[in-house]
Amino acid sequence: MNIENTKAQMRKGVLEFCILSVLKEKDAYTSEILDTLKNAKLLVVEGTIYPLLTRLKNDGLLNYRWEESTSGPPRKYYGLTEIGQTFLNELNSTWTELSDAVNLITNQKQ
Repeated sequence: MNIENTKAQMRKGVLEFCILSVLKEKDAYTSEILDTLKNAKLLVVEGTIYPLLTRLKNDGLLNYRWEESTSGPPRKYYGLTEIGQTFLNELNSTWTELSDAVNLITNQKQ
């Protein structure tokens, strides 16, 4: 069994949740989202995040707006929709339950 593949699958499974969480306080453009994930030690490449942002937008969880930049081309800022906020709230509840269950199992004394 390849441990790196398993670790990658674990990270991939929570990426959507993390992106929505990054956007819960304020809208952000892709580089800001990537920087936030990187600072949390969740390394994601642009080739992974762009399709995911598009899918989240197409699912009605995100919207976006273009904003002029003083240091280059206009930037696409993503933000949560009302549906996205509701979805994130549900994910938060599910994450807490799952995290508690995993911690209970993995921290048991043998």
